[in-house]
Amino acid sequence: MPQTRISKDSICAVVGYGSWATAIVKILLENGSTVRWHVRNPEVKAHLTAHRTNPKYLSQVHFFTDRLQVSDDIRSVVRDSDVIIFAVPSAFLGLTLEPLDRRALDGKFIVSAIKGIVPDGYVTVAEWLNQRYGVPFDRIGIVTGPCHAEEVALERLSYLTMVCKDPATADLLGEKFANDYIRVTISADIYGAEYAAVLKNIYAIAVGIAHGLGYGDNFLAVLISNAALEMERFLSSTFDAERNVCNSAYLGDLLVTCYSQFSRNRTFGVMIGKGYSVRNAQMEMNMVAEGYYAADCIHRLQSRFGIDMPIAEAVYGILYERKSPVDQLKGILDRLR
Repeated sequence: MPQTRISKDSICAVVGYGSWATAIVKILLENGSTVRWHVRNPEVKAHLTAHRTNPKYLSQVHFFTDRLQVSDDIRSVVRDSDVIIFAVPSAFLGLTLEPLDRRALDGKFIVSAIKGIVPDGYVTVAEWLNQRYGVPFDRIGIVTGPCHAEEVALERLSYLTMVCKDPATADLLGEKFANDYIRVTISADIYGAEYAAVLKNIYAIAVGIAHGLGYGDNFLAVLISNAALEMERFLSSTFDAERNVCNSAYLGDLLVTCYSQFSRNRTFGVMIGKGYSVRNAQMEMNMVAEGYYAADCIHRLQSRFGIDMPIAEAVYGILYERKSPVDQLKGILDRLR
């Protein structure tokens, strides 16, 4: 099957209707793209069709344009698009794409805007797409960086990193996202970008737990700096490559996820620190905390490779082994520098 060439006229599909998906649709439309938007929720689809706003997420954003088509048919959305951007929680990716046959993504360029691990197989989104749908890695892109959807909706200056094996392709995709309030850099580190995005969610939960327990900013700064070292240790131990973890796709995303009021993973951690059970915290939140699934995956990889990761292991113990948050944090204090 012929491969789609990315151009300014390429039709883009966005799969998902959460805050980040909504922000991406806003960006693409403002840059002149034609967008097919897959929305599974019938109430959200009906409201978007009638009122051109998403009633659940970023409701202040309006979509008054004939270049947007909203559909609940994943098959037609994928068939009629050139570039497919996935922006659904990683835990629901398999369910969302279930109607597609194994050849449905042939010839398409796939972009993952998902910062999480796929529980079915404990792999990243790029790895899952490669294994499940045969998408070659040179036709997969990752959009990452410290970019909360809420600030995009407010058009506050943000930086994204477009990650592709081919820098020229990353540049072409980056043009679809860059505007007055979105700056885009490029990278070829698909593995590092995906796993950094997975890890930072675990560390944001750790920071939230510490905050919920009453630890102050001085300690949180130490915890986050040690988390950055732990992230670098994991990446270099599992897939060594030329990368600078101080760049925004790594450290920047870690910092904003740990500190921002919009961080769902930090919020989830705060609830755990204040005494909520994992189940009750999940039920109360309106969005998925990707770090919950990430903690299990990284625990398995850490055990396999023998990597020293006390912060990630402390979070795993709290979330999956029901260990005391107080005891788990106290247990790592002497290991922080």
